[in-house]
Amino acid sequence: MAETSKTKTRKSAAKKPETKKTTKANAPESNTAEAKSRFNAALDEARAGAAALKAEAGERAGAYRQQAREKGTDLVSEAKNYGNEAKAKASDLAVEGKTRASDALSSFGKIVADAAPQIDEKVGEQYGDYARKASRSLQEASAKLEAKSVDEIGEDAREFVRKSPGTALGIAAIAGFIIARLFRGSK
Repeated sequence: MAETSKTKTRKSAAKKPETKKTTKANAPESNTAEAKSRFNAALDEARAGAAALKAEAGERAGAYRQQAREKGTDLVSEAKNYGNEAKAKASDLAVEGKTRASDALSSFGKIVADAAPQIDEKVGEQYGDYARKASRSLQEASAKLEAKSVDEIGEDAREFVRKSPGTALGIAAIAGFIIARLFRGSK
């Protein structure tokens, strides 16, 4: 009987390792399949999450783009309003400047005309006549300046500069020098 129990043990021992081998062989395959399915599920979930993030980013970008357009439109309209206000203010200042220049020429012409008799007495009638002619020229220039619009004056100035740029440059230099002296003296 001892032999039979030994043979049975050997047979069962021989059988057991075979079953263990088949179980071990099946376990890695089933674990690999399970891991692959989990990995594929995770990939699908990641793709879905990325697609959702992409859609959300697109929506936000669209909203920001719309806000930027609206803000840009607002800024453009504000800039146009400021431009129109600046044009109106510049026009008003130009008219005011034209009026002041006309008044200054007229006043200077009157001063020269008032000084003409004194020039006659002190220097001579010939120089008094020059003063009267200068006074009349200043009065006429004042009247012409008052009669013209600011646009016409600007066009006349452009035409003068085109015809004689050297003279215009000299006048500008002298005027700049006088203005600089006036401002330096006021400090």
